[in-house]
Amino acid sequence: MENNKVKVKIYGQEYVIAGEMPREDIIKVAAYVDTKMMEITDVAKATGATASNIAVLSAVNITSEFFKMMEEMDELKRMNIQLEKDAQHYVQLWDESKKNYMDYKEETQAIVVQKDELTAQLRQKDAEIQNLKDAAEVAKLQAQNSMEGVVKEIEDKCRELENSFFDLQMENLQLKKELEKFKNNG
Repeated sequence: MENNKVKVKIYGQEYVIAGEMPREDIIKVAAYVDTKMMEITDVAKATGATASNIAVLSAVNITSEFFKMMEEMDELKRMNIQLEKDAQHYVQLWDESKKNYMDYKEETQAIVVQKDELTAQLRQKDAEIQNLKDAAEVAKLQAQNSMEGVVKEIEDKCRELENSFFDLQMENLQLKKELEKFKNNG
């Protein structure tokens, strides 16, 4: 990088400062040193401070500011590291939340499919029950119009149908309980 030579005025004296910093930065640094020396002169006038004393006090003042800024910078670095850790933690929590939501969504969809299947089975069983009821009515009418022996035979069949009907009703009740259980768990 190229050395810049800049003529500046600090505390009433002209200096040529050379450095790799841009010209504007060199001027800004010199102006800051000049301002600090003027501030110290205003405070130290009454004590009869010499130019070299003012230069040393200015250097001490500027160095003190530098150390404070370094401490603040270190603190900001520590805070930044903590913020990065916190951000990583929150990103991890977010990812876990998204995964949990997707798992929940998949489980819900599976439950809905299962509920639809159970509802279809329930409808099928209801239709079977209705068919059995219809068949029982037909059998009852035929039995009333048939002979006594046939009536007994049909009554026996009706008992069988009623037993089957009862079994189907029990199965239907069980399916309804299971459906309620799935609804409550969903």
